[in-house]
Amino acid sequence: MLTTRPLLVGFCLFASAVAAPGAEIVGVTVTPHVIAESMQYRRPRDPDLAAKVQLFVKGPAVPGTFEGKTPAELLKAGKWAWHDLATAQKPPDGALAVWTFNGKSKQWGVGKKFGLDSEGLGKLTVPIEAPTRWISTINFLAPLGKVEPDTVVIHLANDSDKPLRVTSLRWWLPKERKDWQVLWPQPAKAVEGVIPPRDRGFVKIQADKPFPLTYAAVEVTTDQGPLWEHLRVKREAFDIGGGWVADNLKHEPYLKLLSRLHINMGQIQGVPGYTDQPKLYDRYPIKLCNRLWPLEEWDTDAWLPKIHAVEFLGEPQYGGGRPMPPQEVFDKFLPYRASRLPTSVTHSEERVWRFYAGLSDYPHYDAYRVVAPAADAWRQYDRWGGKRISWGAPLETIGDMCRSLRELNRPMPCAYWSQGPHDGWGGGFLTGRARRSPTPDELRSQAIHALSTRITSLYWFNLSLKALRKFPDTWEPIARVGREIRMLEPFFLEGDAYRFERLKKDGKPDWDLASVAAPEAVVLFANDLSYTPDPKQSTFVFGDPRAVSFRFVLPPWLRKADDVFRVDADGMHEVKWKADGDAVVIEDRRSRDAIYIATRSKEVRTGVEQRRQAALKREKANAIELQELEKLKK
Repeated sequence: MLTTRPLLVGFCLFASAVAAPGAEIVGVTVTPHVIAESMQYRRPRDPDLAAKVQLFVKGPAVPGTFEGKTPAELLKAGKWAWHDLATAQKPPDGALAVWTFNGKSKQWGVGKKFGLDSEGLGKLTVPIEAPTRWISTINFLAPLGKVEPDTVVIHLANDSDKPLRVTSLRWWLPKERKDWQVLWPQPAKAVEGVIPPRDRGFVKIQADKPFPLTYAAVEVTTDQGPLWEHLRVKREAFDIGGGWVADNLKHEPYLKLLSRLHINMGQIQGVPGYTDQPKLYDRYPIKLCNRLWPLEEWDTDAWLPKIHAVEFLGEPQYGGGRPMPPQEVFDKFLPYRASRLPTSVTHSEERVWRFYAGLSDYPHYDAYRVVAPAADAWRQYDRWGGKRISWGAPLETIGDMCRSLRELNRPMPCAYWSQGPHDGWGGGFLTGRARRSPTPDELRSQAIHALSTRITSLYWFNLSLKALRKFPDTWEPIARVGREIRMLEPFFLEGDAYRFERLKKDGKPDWDLASVAAPEAVVLFANDLSYTPDPKQSTFVFGDPRAVSFRFVLPPWLRKADDVFRVDADGMHEVKWKADGDAVVIEDRRSRDAIYIATRSKEVRTGVEQRRQAALKREKANAIELQELEKLKK
């Protein structure tokens, strides 16, 4: 049973339901399918946009037919992408079940409705309505060294034209983890708060007892109706990963370099000579991300703090030539639902990944913008005055794809595979480009575009020994990105994406402005879009710093900010700024990117610098030269 201690409220809050006999639908959560319209493909998109629908059913009921069809029939007919209805349990009086399906045709999109015939509920019609207010993110935070979170930060969006008043919050939890399908009400917590029209807010709660690592529902009562969400309780941690690291983890020089680059996660499970060597593993710990099966071997108190997620399906949208249907992905993850381990899916093609929305607890994607195979058609981008290129795609499409994945999978956190050094990319389509990996500028730009959308982990592809030897000029930019992540980490973990704007100058892309709003501060990102393809080197190049004026709208709880500064791996820098209504205007000289912080607390600067010094200490302790890696044999 959970009760709450001090609440920190940022113009928002939550609610409870009154028990009633029999079965009823107490909530419907609709997540509309979205697409990134900037993306270009060789094949046209399926024009149908459906939605993911969650039905929150209280009392004894079981799924029946939907528009006269069973879930299996809707899957076979291509109307649904996946569902969890085959796992549904009939909840007793007073308990809750959550039924989820993800549509595939426009018949199951917003603006439609469907007939439901269910034992316990009877016959009724359910509208699929576009939400005007919703739970945007739910962030579970644990004390240092603990895996069960005791603090939650919940962000709400109010896209209606009137204020949203929130009055209470209630959690629904299973009595035992194995019974994750049946949720029971916890005591409601009364709260008071209002979110302005077309704006955002948050509530931060510390619980008397830690949250169990299982599936939960949250219920929020507002003056515009209840808000609901269902997700796994997962401790948030910003992990920085590396692909293809397993082969050389027994070599200490390689581990030192990974540590210098702030890598603390890899696609590994058990690595002989590393994970079975406590002295080596404890000195250079890397979290596991793999099949992690059998469960009894990995779902233990000893291993749990060292696990990032379960990930073993590769890229199911490709499936080695046979795409794995979304329902098959659900089925393969089903045995993990009664465990404490979060699951993760690698999405790969934005054109169709909406059909896989909601399948994992921690979705991520991989897409690279230079010298790499890609799902999109690079020559179809008319981005640079009619000049078409085959060796690269617009760097800002990383942000576009991150926003697409985030909105399809909310309120779950998302991660991104960012393009690092790799020695294996090549092919005839790369004619004219000698460098088969991103330049330091290209590498950094892709990572910062992703960070600006509020991801909560970043993985570099790839950091194999061979790749790091071949492109040592990427070490410092990777280390600097890692240092900045550590400096800003609390804001990513407690925050939510707030605003995004694409600026143009003389009709051409100029800057992307984005913000991540946390309780204590908002991180403001500016990403330079005025780069151009170099005709000789076939690389993207950025110009010299230029005078800029950025206007960032601030979230309601930080609109009286009295400290605004620029931050990077070298420290904090004063900037010229002024308040402008609900925004701040920053005058600066920048190219490539700029990261600013706006806050009402002077302690924010102190925390940022302390985390920077800790990151520098780690880099210094693991200093290593290329020559040490050259001595290693695979």
